[in-house]
Amino acid sequence: MSTRRISSVTHVGKVAIGGDNPIRVQSMATTDTNDTEGSVAQAKRIIDAGGELVRFTTQGIREAENMKNISARLKADGYDTPLVADVHFTAHTADVAAQYCEKVRINPGNYVDPGRTFKHLEYTDEEYAEELKKIDAKLVPFINICKEHHTAVRIGVNHGSLSDRIMSRYGDTPEGIVESCMEFLRIFRRENFNDVVISIKASNTVVMVTTVRLLVKTMDKEDMHYPLHLGVTEAGEGEDGRIKSALGIGALLTEGIGDTIRVSLSEEPECEIPVARKLVDLIPECTRLRAEAEAGIKDDTIMLNLDAPDWETFQLKAAMAVGALLIDRKATKLVITSPASYTNADSLTGLADSILQAARIKFTKTEYISCPGCGRTLYNLQETIARIKAATSHLVGLKIGIMGCIVNGPGEMADADYGYVGAGRGKISLYKGKQCVEKNIPEEEAVDHLLSLIQNDRK
Repeated sequence: MSTRRISSVTHVGKVAIGGDNPIRVQSMATTDTNDTEGSVAQAKRIIDAGGELVRFTTQGIREAENMKNISARLKADGYDTPLVADVHFTAHTADVAAQYCEKVRINPGNYVDPGRTFKHLEYTDEEYAEELKKIDAKLVPFINICKEHHTAVRIGVNHGSLSDRIMSRYGDTPEGIVESCMEFLRIFRRENFNDVVISIKASNTVVMVTTVRLLVKTMDKEDMHYPLHLGVTEAGEGEDGRIKSALGIGALLTEGIGDTIRVSLSEEPECEIPVARKLVDLIPECTRLRAEAEAGIKDDTIMLNLDAPDWETFQLKAAMAVGALLIDRKATKLVITSPASYTNADSLTGLADSILQAARIKFTKTEYISCPGCGRTLYNLQETIARIKAATSHLVGLKIGIMGCIVNGPGEMADADYGYVGAGRGKISLYKGKQCVEKNIPEEEAVDHLLSLIQNDRK
């Protein structure tokens, strides 16, 4: 049995994360943060489902200011769950949000550096040091505001939004992702600010698990022990989204890594909470199953015999038990058996194939990389995903990214064949690989344009 990594404790309002506190579950609202009524109602649904933190997108000052109203309304109705502001691109927005929220998430990839363009930049060591000073100049005032208001911070690095500066020096590597985080962490420690949570996320489960492990080792070397927030970005929806999240998050949880989790699904946010709770509850059993499965590997095959009270729990347990073994390529084949009456040979084979695809070993169906949406998403994400899936599910091995906005869009879709990205209210941009090939298509025409693009390339 693995033991849980010992982390420091970060206080987010009334909720303590890390140490020997329970692993916290959380979600993110999909409402327009300026819509106070809608945001309050959705936050209540997340909290009533068991969410222990609720995050909102704050893409500008107006949204950050309205967090004050959302918080006040929730508290007036008896909800004191901590609220988190999600900030990208504008450092000053983080300064404002820190005055009204219990926690602010900042992204090192775009807090000071411009948005990612995939351009290679050349820096001398002196020039690179000057770029780090720019981070310092904006980060220290933010830290001081957080100290004044007792606001916690999440340093949230996304594989899809690494800066061109980091990419140019370190490449698209786990080392680059970790260094993007460490640049910020070192400043927080120097300023003696310790209410910090760290996350490193990717839609690729292998990248996510490998990089979080490297982050833990790197922090240990520098005597840092901050709590970790785990998640697989753009995991998708339905069974595939749950399997991918269980495989990536579960691989780390069974190693004792993780202090709070978010299961990102392209569904209503309150649907994420029961799945996250199941993953936490399954840790002891899946840790045991992982050890048994590893001991029984033969001929490059994991033999997994399982039972569970229902099919969803069965899927989560299977993916979580073998996730690390597949990510580490200790085996590349999987056979699942079960006495459960709701299973049959076809469903078990299909589940094994889905798990192998989530581990990026064997692709037996179309791969969808879709985000859960947030207040930046200005089109009907769930309806669009359903339409695209209905038209493309027969294209085995094709990777299609479906993104609400540009924050992670182009980056997380870097290894996708095609991408569908929100570009403004009612407007969509289409990508082929990393290249934007059509811009500002009316939403009602965009799915047809995507299908035409795919069909023309396959002629």
